[in-house]
Amino acid sequence: MATEDSLNHSMNSALKHYSSMFFLPSYKKSLLAIAVVCIVVVGLSSFALFPSIQGLTSGLVLGISLFALTLIADSVMSRIILKVDPIYLLRRALALSFFCWLLWLFFIAIGVVLGFAFGWLLWVKLCLLGYAAVVTLRGVVLIATSSVAMWRKLMSVLLNPTLCIIAFLVFWGGISSAILIQVLPFLVISPIIGCAVVFLFLSSLDRLGQKTYSIPSLPLFRAFMLNWVVGLNAPLEEFFEKMGENADVEVTLLKFDSSKPKAAVIVPLVHPGPFKNIGSSLLPSLLKHGFEREFGCDTCVPLGILGHELDLASQAQNHKIVSQVIASAKFKASSDLASPFVKVTEGAATASCQIFGDTALLSFTLAPKTTEDLPQELGRIVCGEAEKYGIKYAMVVNAHNSINDIVDTEEYLDALQMAASKCLQKAVTLPTKQFMVGAATVFPKEFNLKDGMGTGGITAIVVQVEKQKTAYVVIDGNNMISGLREKILAALTSVGFGESEVFTTDTHAVSAIVTGRRGYHPVGEVMSHEILTRYICEVAKKAEANLETSKAGCIHFVVPQVRVIGETRLQSMTILVDKSIQKAKQTLLPVFGLEGLVLILLLLLL
Repeated sequence: MATEDSLNHSMNSALKHYSSMFFLPSYKKSLLAIAVVCIVVVGLSSFALFPSIQGLTSGLVLGISLFALTLIADSVMSRIILKVDPIYLLRRALALSFFCWLLWLFFIAIGVVLGFAFGWLLWVKLCLLGYAAVVTLRGVVLIATSSVAMWRKLMSVLLNPTLCIIAFLVFWGGISSAILIQVLPFLVISPIIGCAVVFLFLSSLDRLGQKTYSIPSLPLFRAFMLNWVVGLNAPLEEFFEKMGENADVEVTLLKFDSSKPKAAVIVPLVHPGPFKNIGSSLLPSLLKHGFEREFGCDTCVPLGILGHELDLASQAQNHKIVSQVIASAKFKASSDLASPFVKVTEGAATASCQIFGDTALLSFTLAPKTTEDLPQELGRIVCGEAEKYGIKYAMVVNAHNSINDIVDTEEYLDALQMAASKCLQKAVTLPTKQFMVGAATVFPKEFNLKDGMGTGGITAIVVQVEKQKTAYVVIDGNNMISGLREKILAALTSVGFGESEVFTTDTHAVSAIVTGRRGYHPVGEVMSHEILTRYICEVAKKAEANLETSKAGCIHFVVPQVRVIGETRLQSMTILVDKSIQKAKQTLLPVFGLEGLVLILLLLLL
């Protein structure tokens, strides 16, 4: 089975391609660049061949006409022809035209140079060849990326270059009217050849997907692009729904009540991925906010013991989980006794445990070594171990709070199991006392998704048993850099807390937003540690300030028939996108080079 690291790598590879394709200039920059290319460069290039006052005037008129026609064509394309396509706003339409003008300018420049030696007719023919190249480029981009009807795509491909070539024809007609009849066959035939080659090229990419993964490449490509470029999740989630399978999802909910709901810890056995706003990536924050709206208490959603084998397929599945959790949480907590918080270290593994009535809240970390996803089997073993001590519910949490360049979690599974067993044994031997709970949440304004902070912010649940005050700090992020956990725990100690622990939700809402080795920033990689630690101490103190005598209650239930998509299928989809773009790059030169040869031969016949 593929590892999470390899899945992140394949998604990051695909993202790099998308980032390079859609790193576009702003509207104003595109407009200015097109004006410079059309009016200054193209317009004055004609003056170079016809150096006279009339030549200068005609060249400037040509350049201004090309600029105006480009703006008109792109406005019509974005606002009328492709108005239902969220990608091609006027800014992106102009950016596409700018790159097309750069391509056309290449042929125009060669034509000007050769025109000095062999006559202006060669400049005309090179302009025509540039026109054909632009039609082909627009065909590849628009047909591959746009989701509208084919007739709309073809209109968008042809409108801009057709209007611009008409401006050239008017200019050439002022020199020699015979030229219009001479070039007409090429103007009719070259777009047909270009579109045919584009369809052949894109069909080969589609066949790659069908042959390799039984997935058509282009619709999947468009779905990925709609997500990465404009944030639409529905097109890609349609693929996930079709390719996924139904599964029963387990959820454990630990709730604290005082005179009213005080705090909650929710651990669904769902992986919060695969990336951005797709599938269950946002589930931790969705669960948090949904539960808080319903019950008015601070809530956190740390990571359970599992990997990418249970990513939800769509937002509809998220809603199913959230609704079931809220419906199941309407019970009264009744356990008024808790053990002190304890930690046990076995080699590199650390287990923490606190018992509330008949419920054990147990967590794992390998910090400062990498603590990534842990196998479900470990959770089942620990739950079985807890039953031996008379514990009815075991909420087992992966702290997911340390990452470096070495991922060797499998090596420490025995140590984790041993640490859990010793920690449980130690916790059950301690006397239980009445306890107090306080909770608070903060949303740091300095940090956002690109920095690695999800929309769930930072939640602190403080538990006091006699004189021991323990802070459970949950950060809505995807892991944290090695060493930061220890800094945070030291800071909490300095403000009056005893043994504590810090967790991340493993939200993948922060993934596939930035490029880099991982495709996301773990907590603390680009954040100020000083600011982050200050927020954590402040939210912990705020939680401490509202400590109240509380009771705990836990339930374990199953949400049936939830649509999930596994890690292997996810990786195959992201690899397919990557492979399709790589194949496109590899076949681009031979396929369109052959088209160029055919068009050159056609021009030689003029």
